[in-house]
Amino acid sequence: MEKLDHLTTVVQEALGPDLITAKLDKDELTIETYAGSIVRVLTILRDHPQCLFRLLLDVCGVDYPDDHKRFRVVYHLLSIQLNLRIRVKVALVDGMEIPSVTGVFNAANWYERETYDLYGIRFSDHPDLRRLLTDYEFDGHPLRKDFPLTGYVEVTYDDEKKKVVYNPVSLPQDFRNFDYLSPWEGMLHKNNPLPGDEKAKA
Repeated sequence: MEKLDHLTTVVQEALGPDLITAKLDKDELTIETYAGSIVRVLTILRDHPQCLFRLLLDVCGVDYPDDHKRFRVVYHLLSIQLNLRIRVKVALVDGMEIPSVTGVFNAANWYERETYDLYGIRFSDHPDLRRLLTDYEFDGHPLRKDFPLTGYVEVTYDDEKKKVVYNPVSLPQDFRNFDYLSPWEGMLHKNNPLPGDEKAKA
């Protein structure tokens, strides 16, 4: 904990006005910064002699549809020398771009492509911002909270046409609720039954 307290002080001094918040929680430091500052912030965290966060472990998106700044881009960094992790968050309004950090960490290339593919968050100056997990002609971004659970289309491979084809979503039967006694109940007290267990007594 002493190392983390010292790191928090170092980060606050090094980042200055680029830092919005710094919070310690569960033995991990989380900081928030501005989209326009992300390249500078990650460069400082990588090169500062008391930080040395040389490994970018992940870049991911988070969708909070009720917030004005709906999206968060989250960077997870590791310092092997200090045996510490740090999480860097940037809040974005829907449609806002954030600079790519591929010039700071090569590993960001595919992470940013994945985040773009799944959330629609665009990274300016990215060398090759294409979809990574879904088909290039896929409509929408599947991890956004406004993306329908069934999707917009069904994607199948047509062996005759030798290509991927899109068809309207077809749900051959309505949603069914199989409400029956669970075999996985374990040792429950008789005064605390699972919902639906009253049927077993009839």
